[in-house]
Amino acid sequence: MAFPTGFLWGGSISAAQVEGGWDEGGKSPVQIDYAGPDAGIGLRPVYFRDADGTRGVMQQFDVLPEGARYELFDDIAYTNHEASDFYHRWREDLALFAEMGFSTFNTTVSWARIYPHGVAGGVNAEGVEFYRQVFAHARELGMDPVITLYKYDEPTYFEQAHGDWTNRAMIDEFVEFATTCFREYQGLVDKWLTFNEINVLAHFRDTPENYVKIHNQMVAAARSVVAAHEVDPAIRVGCMIAGMCIYPYTCDPADVLAAQQAFQDGFAYCGDTMVKGAYPSFAKRLWARKGVDTSTFAADADVLAAGKSDFLAFSYYSSSVVTTHELDADEVAGNLSTGVRNPYVRASEWGWQMDPVGYRYFLNVLNDRYDVPLFDVENGLGAVDELVVEDGLERVHDGYRIDYLRSHIANLKAAIEEDGVDIFGYTTWGPIDLVAFTTGQMRKRYGFIYVDRNDDGTGDLHRVRKDSFFWYQRVLASNGADLG
Repeated sequence: MAFPTGFLWGGSISAAQVEGGWDEGGKSPVQIDYAGPDAGIGLRPVYFRDADGTRGVMQQFDVLPEGARYELFDDIAYTNHEASDFYHRWREDLALFAEMGFSTFNTTVSWARIYPHGVAGGVNAEGVEFYRQVFAHARELGMDPVITLYKYDEPTYFEQAHGDWTNRAMIDEFVEFATTCFREYQGLVDKWLTFNEINVLAHFRDTPENYVKIHNQMVAAARSVVAAHEVDPAIRVGCMIAGMCIYPYTCDPADVLAAQQAFQDGFAYCGDTMVKGAYPSFAKRLWARKGVDTSTFAADADVLAAGKSDFLAFSYYSSSVVTTHELDADEVAGNLSTGVRNPYVRASEWGWQMDPVGYRYFLNVLNDRYDVPLFDVENGLGAVDELVVEDGLERVHDGYRIDYLRSHIANLKAAIEEDGVDIFGYTTWGPIDLVAFTTGQMRKRYGFIYVDRNDDGTGDLHRVRKDSFFWYQRVLASNGADLG
């Protein structure tokens, strides 16, 4: 059986990971414009000139040391500077998406293209027009865009002007940016996402200050929902949460409780607040354990209640396992979101535990808990692809990616048909190869479309349709009925 009529199929990218053109069209720098590919320090390495003149390096999301300044160095390959060159090749790429049969398309609007120097610096008309052309052309090609406002790529100008998201001045800046987008692209975009994976700060750096940042971002998101409805009541605005399907390692009640609390703290903390319009009761436990200063939170209760999300978007890549027990070294898993190796699922090259049945389970959890329409904005497999030449043609045989997506889409279908899950769309992450968010690598590829670019900057950026391109094309042509 096919998926429901009108179900949205497509792919999802982000400005900072695919566009390039980092200093073109009036755009100002963002932090990862000073970041290279993985250097073994955890999150992406961001390079700067320290106050004493020496070169320094910090992780993405860190704040510049006092007296330091961002600077480019000749021996660093800044993969974001060109990325996949969507900024110059967007017509070609949208045509490829249309060839696959996309009925929707998700990307982010780069804040640094619209307000390069914040509200005080004014709107960059060239940046506004760039996205207007992209969205209009996507519609001409039959795509109904679902557009994200923010994926951790605000202008570095804000570090000088406001510091970081602990400063509530960032709320007003974001709401003005969002409102400008709602107005400028009215009639082209009627489904928006505010913050991509708004819970990710707590995943990467679980500090009390990050919960203040998340609070201010959720307030900005809620105010943006209200602003969108004022611009046009037909606009729908959703939140987007990094998905986590979490199992207990054993049936020990302590493990079961640990798994429940991990889901509450990691996903539902943000999901409940943005969909239900108020912090959940268990937030008090989290705040007490983390030592979070919540003195300003209560004053925003009415704002959160007024700006509830119209739908819930999420990412899902893998499941994770938690335990309260001591483990041997070979029982520990390898990726950021997973503590324990699950013996019942396989892991990707980067240690992500691939779990399509867990996807169905996770969809049911969200459907039962939130009672709003769902939208899966990210699902995919990062892998090293090999470009080969056969009969004079370039090919990529990525059957492993097809297997991953086939099994997840099959479980999505079962969740809709058998379980009654209310979900209106599915977009794979990275339909075209792009810069990986956490590692800054091009070699970690997700796409149906191969981009000839390597981590060291070599490659001419030409596009090649992978085997998965033609498979996804058949899936979309049959509205999900043909997964063979």
